[in-house]
Amino acid sequence: MSIWTAKAGVFSFVVLAGFAAANPLYAGSISVSGQVTLETGDALAGAMATITDSRGVSVTTYTDPNGRWSLSEDELIEPLTLRIRAGAAFKDRYAALNPGVNEPIDSVIYRIEDARKVSDRLTASAHVAAINWNNHETRQDFISQCHFCHQIGNEHTRTQRTEEEWVDTIKRMEGMGSVITLQNRKDFAATLSREFNGEPVKTIRSIEMHDGLPGTVFKEWAFGESLNYVHDIEIAQNGLIYGVDMGTDKIWVLDRKTNEVDFIQWEPNNLPLGGMFSGAVAPLGTFEAHHGPHSIIEGPDGKLYTTNSLASEIGILDPKTGETEFVEIGRDSVYPHTLRFDQKGVLWFTLALSNQIGRMDIKTREITLIETPSNGFWRWMSDLLLPWILEIASWFGKEDMHLTLSHHQVTGQGRNVLNLPYGIDVNPIDGTIWYSKLYAGYIGRLDPKTLEVTEWKSPYPAPRRMRFSKDGILWIPSFEAGQLMKFNPKTEAFEHSYKLPVLAEGEYETPYAVGVHPKDQHIWIASNMSDRVLRFDPENETFTAYPSPTRVTFLRDFIFTPEGDVCSSNANLPSYAIEGGQAKLLCITPADYK
Repeated sequence: MSIWTAKAGVFSFVVLAGFAAANPLYAGSISVSGQVTLETGDALAGAMATITDSRGVSVTTYTDPNGRWSLSEDELIEPLTLRIRAGAAFKDRYAALNPGVNEPIDSVIYRIEDARKVSDRLTASAHVAAINWNNHETRQDFISQCHFCHQIGNEHTRTQRTEEEWVDTIKRMEGMGSVITLQNRKDFAATLSREFNGEPVKTIRSIEMHDGLPGTVFKEWAFGESLNYVHDIEIAQNGLIYGVDMGTDKIWVLDRKTNEVDFIQWEPNNLPLGGMFSGAVAPLGTFEAHHGPHSIIEGPDGKLYTTNSLASEIGILDPKTGETEFVEIGRDSVYPHTLRFDQKGVLWFTLALSNQIGRMDIKTREITLIETPSNGFWRWMSDLLLPWILEIASWFGKEDMHLTLSHHQVTGQGRNVLNLPYGIDVNPIDGTIWYSKLYAGYIGRLDPKTLEVTEWKSPYPAPRRMRFSKDGILWIPSFEAGQLMKFNPKTEAFEHSYKLPVLAEGEYETPYAVGVHPKDQHIWIASNMSDRVLRFDPENETFTAYPSPTRVTFLRDFIFTPEGDVCSSNANLPSYAIEGGQAKLLCITPADYK
């Protein structure tokens, strides 16, 4: 049931969440331990032991140098399953668990002899590294435009197709937002039809292990259906985690104490299905969404603020009452993206497709838009024409007319016709606002008093979602080069770049976002190609990796709980490609944070 009111561009409604709670056979605690050995009798370090309950709540830890592990967890519902996983070259072992039995469980794991089965279990990083491209430029275009919302990490994305079938697939990806040239389309189809030929990839690597793995807990909550798509998450003052679902206009709510996942359903606005992108075939035009909430953050007033990318709105949710407002941004703004609050309680956000930075006074709801440099003629054309192109495309129904009307293919410029303001953060030292331009390859500084903008070209392409450490250093992931860049605003210089570690020679990572942990200022990195979460120690300049228990892990932004957990969302699009077929919320409790 919902109550809907509207006034002067600000909409509000109260929603009663629809949630069918499970009927538990058992809800309580379990404590279990065991040892993992190879068939030779040798102990195996770094293997994963995972307990999963009937709702899809799972908790994982890693074996120590002696192959031993232990797990304790509350509020799990029968039946419970134990899985032992030790990398692509070994068979998973499963066992049913009885909560009342606490005897150690010893597991012997065996190698897989079938090369194809091993290949299918390898991470996406191994498969894309095996592609032989005709030139470096085409490879970079592929990395930029074919990895940005999902992995090529499952049978759906790596299946054998003819060149013509690949052309059809690539055209659907263009409807999804890939900005490629006609030559890209031809080259991608020819290469993928040749390279994804059913032959197994032969890359085999040992299991990663470091001192911080044993005792670390990696917890996941599966939710929704195959097309639910939670982009960003936030933890509120009430301790609940809220996640915005772009595909269904839902706000998912996780109670980590009870392991229950609920949701709030938003009512439609006055836009057609797909919002401003209703002329697109897929997925923007076929999302069951009118608002398309993308990012979420808690404000100083305790309310949750969202960027609604499909509608160009700011959403405001009161967690106490469930009341929601929608504030229209207006002025030809397109695709509000990431948002942050400054020290004065002012909300700042990027507008990815209209090359703007937005500012909102949360008391008056007044919004100011700041134009950023166009960085070239073709990008200036996009800034000028894109809102009109999307409007005209909506007149023709779901025909992807915006692709026909755009100049990115006719000119051969591809993604270079867009700036794409993306990540945004606030300098903790002086309060200046900083943003990244994913396609143009710039970072920028905005003076909140004068609104003056200054930009710097980044040494590596595709700076994505960046964050400040408390000393005023800006940490920036290069999505296309797999680098972590360090920028010092005081010297206005990129002081260093760090190549992200890979599992095997020739592989690469596509870091989507970074977060800075408030406890030790370590940088957490959504690496996204190898089913790992990376951690960087700036003082010692070292990386550590936390393997994900779930194949096809594609993380978005990071949040940190008061207890020190590192949390994110597994938001591969579509979710059905994730192992298990559902999206997941996840939290890591590193052993040294306990």
